[in-house]
Amino acid sequence: MKTIQSNMAGTVLQVLVKPGDEVKSGQDVVILESMKMEIPIAAEADGRVKSVPVEIGSFVGEGDVLVELE
Repeated sequence: MKTIQSNMAGTVLQVLVKPGDEVKSGQDVVILESMKMEIPIAAEADGRVKSVPVEIGSFVGEGDVLVELE
C-alpha cells in the first residue's frame, strides 16, 4: 500500500479524490491551506484510492497520511 503524506502542517481545504478513484502520478489529491496560501498535494505514484483519512477543515501535521492508495 502506498500513502500520500502532507509535506507541511496546514488545514485541509479541499479533498479532490474519494475511495475507488484512479489517480495518476502528479495529480492533485488534496489542497492544504498554510500561512494563507493554498498548497496542492499531488500523488507521487499511480494507483486506486483505498481511503482518505482526513476531512475538510481538519488540521494535519508534516508527514500525516492524507490518502492511502492500493
